[in-house]
Amino acid sequence: MTPSSDINKIIREMKSAQRKAEQQMQRELKRAVGQTNREIDQHNRKVEQQNRQAVAEYNRKVDAHNRAADRHNKQEVDRVNRELQKAAPQPSVSYTESERQLAQRVQGAVASQDTREYHVFLSYARIDGSEIASELRDSLEGMGVSVWFDEVAIRPGKSLALQMDQGLRRADAGVAVLTAAYLTGRFWTERELGVLLHKSTLIPVLHNVTFEDVAQYSGILPDLAGFSTEHDSVREIAEKIAAAVLVTDSA
Repeated sequence: MTPSSDINKIIREMKSAQRKAEQQMQRELKRAVGQTNREIDQHNRKVEQQNRQAVAEYNRKVDAHNRAADRHNKQEVDRVNRELQKAAPQPSVSYTESERQLAQRVQGAVASQDTREYHVFLSYARIDGSEIASELRDSLEGMGVSVWFDEVAIRPGKSLALQMDQGLRRADAGVAVLTAAYLTGRFWTERELGVLLHKSTLIPVLHNVTFEDVAQYSGILPDLAGFSTEHDSVREIAEKIAAAVLVTDSA
């Protein structure tokens, strides 16, 4: 065999060995990718199961709280109805039956609360609720209602979440301005609403949405009597809220 033949043979053997090495590497890489994907799928299934369990547990707690709140509210409504028969003449603002019941429920809840820094915590979505929330806040404060409102209460340089939690704790009642953006389930509004639903009183104010829209977002909120800018002006709504939350101040 000539030297050139030896060289060609060596080259062929090197190429063959290289191909085998590449094939082996590809097989090992494929096995590693498959194993990793299986582990990821297993982890995701475990996380999904844990999330379902956590949601189910939270819903059970919310249902139990709402049943207790309903019993309490019924007792307070009965008590307030008895007191209303002996009370002074009602304000000139006209109420629907559901709004009258809401005002009575708020009065009973506020009367049983310890005195706090804010009468109400105002929850809204900035993208389409900032203007009406500002108008509602101005009207309420003009009537003597203290309002926790993030554009005023939030202090720069401090934890936003901590300040939000403090405001939620220090308010007697909640007012949620329900708009289309609010009903899409934004992080901050969902967090606020989760806390407000545990308060004795939550007052929905609908703006450019219907109770049917709200029902698609929450199975709890449609059961709460509330107000709508379709039927009342912002000032009229503020007057009705103020008449309820300031009942103890005027007593």
